[in-house]
Amino acid sequence: MKDAFGAPQSLLVLGGTSEIGLATARRLIARRTRTVWLAGRPSPALTAAADSLRALGADVYTVPFDALDTESHEERLGKIFTEGGPAGDVDMVLLAFGVLGDQARDESDPLAAVRVAQTNYTGAVSAGLVCAGALQAQGHGSLVVLSSVAGERARRADFIYGSSKAGLDVFAQGLGDALHGTGVHVMVVRPGFVRSKMTAGRAEEPLATTPEAVAAAIELGLRRRSETVWVPGALRMVMTAVRHVPRPLFRRLPV
Repeated sequence: MKDAFGAPQSLLVLGGTSEIGLATARRLIARRTRTVWLAGRPSPALTAAADSLRALGADVYTVPFDALDTESHEERLGKIFTEGGPAGDVDMVLLAFGVLGDQARDESDPLAAVRVAQTNYTGAVSAGLVCAGALQAQGHGSLVVLSSVAGERARRADFIYGSSKAGLDVFAQGLGDALHGTGVHVMVVRPGFVRSKMTAGRAEEPLATTPEAVAAAIELGLRRRSETVWVPGALRMVMTAVRHVPRPLFRRLPV
């Protein structure tokens, strides 16, 4: 169960090698979290991630998970909730997996574009519903979904990735409404450009942030029981303005 300050004692990270996911796990372990499940494709990177968290004093388990293998989600993720561990229930699920894709390549390769959409949206819908149902069955917990400001308005530079995040964002908002009053808290996190391995080599955008800053915002949002978190917070007002820019003018903006 969460402590009096809302800090989870157990955490499931979907996307076990995600830099934001691991930064969040480290931050929560430093507070109260003692049991962590890292769900991802078996790899040296997943093993190393688990070892790094164990070194901080947490009990860490790895779970084979592939966002694209939706038929396996109910069995593999459901087992975490039914079998549990030293902490018993799962207090928090962080949906942190996703791919950025390559806009220029993906426009000319529909199968590559579909892979981005299936990973970021279809896989997230499947895993999100499985975890939401399990959290509801246990009567408590938080589901934190990593969305993106890229989903706020279609941009020429990344509309394939942005459209998948737009779908995920709307899904997560609706899921939060569906679970309202059940004891399950759904929080949508919308980071801007995050300096990470995923964005390495790309031109940095204004109001860029870091995995550690996103992790801090997630922790604060959990304490406040927020439904939506922007990182950095200034993006809320920026995107409010961007949504109202006339389309002919928006096309000429360097975004």
